[in-house]
This record gives sequence, structure tokens and C-alpha cells, in this order.
Amino acid sequence: MPTRYEFAPIVEASEVAALQGVVACDVRWYLDGRSGRDAYDAGHLPGAVFIDLDEHLTSIPGPTVGRHPLPTPEAFARSMGDLGIGPDDPVVAYDDAGGMAAGRLVWMLRVLGRPAALLDGGVGAWDGPLETSPTVRSPVVMPVEPWPVGAVATIDEVAAVAASGGAEGIVLDARGAERYRGESEPVDPRAGHVPGARSAPFAANLEVEGPRTGRFRSPDDLVARYEEIGVVDAADVVAYCGSGVSACHDLLAMEHAGLGRGRLFVGSWSQWSHSDRPAAVGPEPC
Repeated sequence: MPTRYEFAPIVEASEVAALQGVVACDVRWYLDGRSGRDAYDAGHLPGAVFIDLDEHLTSIPGPTVGRHPLPTPEAFARSMGDLGIGPDDPVVAYDDAGGMAAGRLVWMLRVLGRPAALLDGGVGAWDGPLETSPTVRSPVVMPVEPWPVGAVATIDEVAAVAASGGAEGIVLDARGAERYRGESEPVDPRAGHVPGARSAPFAANLEVEGPRTGRFRSPDDLVARYEEIGVVDAADVVAYCGSGVSACHDLLAMEHAGLGRGRLFVGSWSQWSHSDRPAAVGPEPC
């Protein structure tokens, strides 16, 4: 039986190399349509299994649920089991985009109480050789567990929190600032943001210069970043993005900073923008 690790949400490559029984998961995925599987086949961490965001971490998309709704608990358990990932297998997930896609898997496992962490720096942080042959693990049984009620927020709850002006919590928008401001919307039918939501681009969780470019900022820096936005306790936070993927990066960053665990608006802007709810534009929340 694999050793049970109590993982922090973010781990260094040197830590992973020293651990036994860790399942590396390659979760490369691209908004522009490039194939994550092709990237995996070109070179991945030794023993890593490929996780397809659309196949394994998502249910059927639609305008009322968004582009990346959570799979049913049964479907997620089946996917993990078929990939050879059991309930006690410690998972380290990575991509090549600072954790933008891989964070979704890590968040999903962690809210279910599974040991999972994001590899800081992704595939580029791995100093050892890469493999090109696919890894196939023997299927196992993954128990079915419901998504915890406290882990997700509905569209009505998001609207109420955002409209409260901070009295009932804070809504964070993890998309780039230009999408938040409504200057650009490459995917969804309307531009802008949820009225009352505050801009918190996930990319700002990462260092932008120096030897740790592309890796997570220190916990102290992240605390300062989120305090500037108004967050002192992530339990009061609901995060969203385009489709409930990169928002997980903000949630993991806050947990990494010791601020606790917030909630995910899974449908995110891909659900909100298809509704008749108002949209705000410009740099201010409202």
C-alpha cells in the first residue's frame, strides 16, 4: 500500500523526486485547441499518466452549466480508478502553464480529502530525463464520494456574495485583467465580469522575473497580494474564471499562503455570460 503523504498544495520537484509511490499526472491542456496528449507523448515525467481535462475532469458542457462542469462523483471515481489512481495514492499534477490546468485536478482531489499537490514550475522544473512512452497503470477501485457542499458555489450564491459589497464574502475573478475589464472576450458570448467581483488574475500568483520565473510566489508575498485585494480568510471567498479551471489556481494559492480554502464557482463566466444576469465592465468591481 502506498505511503500516505500529507501534501501541501504546492510542492517542489526536489521533494517529488525524494518521495516513494507518488503518481505523477500530466494535465497539459490548451485553450487554443492544441493537443495536450501530443505534448505528453513528446515528453513527460517518468511514470506520469496523462489526464485529459475534457474527458476525465469535466462533465457534459452547456450554456446553463458552463464549459467545464464537474463530472458526477461516480464518473470522476471511475476515471481515476481506470487510470490506476486509488484513494490513498499521492498525486502530483503538472502542466506547462504555471499550473493553470493541473490545478483543477489537484483542487478536485484535495476537496475530497485525497493527497494531491501541484508541481511548482510544471514540467519545466523537472531536471531529470523525460519519457515518451505512455504510462499505463493497472485499474483500481476508487470509492465514490460526493462533491462537498462547502467546496462549490452556485450561480445564485455568487450573485448574492458579489452584491453584498464584502458583507457576505468576496468574489474573485481569476481571468486576465483585460477579460475582467471587458476589453477582450475570446470564448464567451459577453464580455465583462460579475458585478461586484474583484480582479485576481491567476498569473499574478507566479513570479514574473528572476530565477523562479513562472513559479509560485512565496506564501508571504501571496498573503500580501490577497490582502491588497481584500482577502484575509479564504473561507469567505468564491473564485471563478472562464470555465472553472484557472480559478482553482487562485484557490490553491490562497491555501498555499495559509489563508484557508475558498469555494469554486464551477460554471464561472461561461455560465454567467449565457444567463440574463448583468455584466460589469471596466477596472472596478461594479
